[in-house]
Amino acid sequence: WLRRTTHYLFIVVVAVNSTLLTINAGDYIFYTDWAWTSFVVFSISQSTMLAVGAIYYMLFTGVPGTATYYATIMTIYTWVAKGAWFALGYPYDFIAVPVWIPSAMLLDLTYWATRRNKHAAILIGGTLIGLSIPLFNMINLLLVRDPLEVAFKYPRPTLPPYMTPIEPQVGKFYNSPVALGAGAGAVLTVPIAALGAKLNTW
Repeated sequence: WLRRTTHYLFIVVVAVNSTLLTINAGDYIFYTDWAWTSFVVFSISQSTMLAVGAIYYMLFTGVPGTATYYATIMTIYTWVAKGAWFALGYPYDFIAVPVWIPSAMLLDLTYWATRRNKHAAILIGGTLIGLSIPLFNMINLLLVRDPLEVAFKYPRPTLPPYMTPIEPQVGKFYNSPVALGAGAGAVLTVPIAALGAKLNTW
């Protein structure tokens, strides 16, 4: 009983710590006043970190569905942060909560469909994560109500001067970040996830 309890506790510790690592990689929250220009950085960092953390955690447990659980923890953490900003008087749309869960579900589906083949999970699942995270989050950001109004009316107090919105040119960021974020995320995710899995075998 003690050994089984310790094993499950270790799994929880791995999940929590890797989650903290993921949410601190790049800009893990889409603040309205800088959402579009941080899209590429977010896409690269989060697709990479989600793939590394989720694949490592999933291969550690060997259970399909673990990656979705991992992404759910990150989502809960971010909603707590959103609630904290809302409690400080900022509008509901001041933070757009990132979308991790669908991409993690694709990874779980790959792992399950390939009969728990870790190499397929790394190659196929990692690529799906890199391609899908920019897409899901682009859709998520398009749903933000009046982003310019929120950005100009509610700037972050810690926002550096060079990042302060100057003129309404948010629309020009709608196109290229999607392609760049998806391409870079897909390309970088696979080798880094493979490295994570290699470390897991050691």
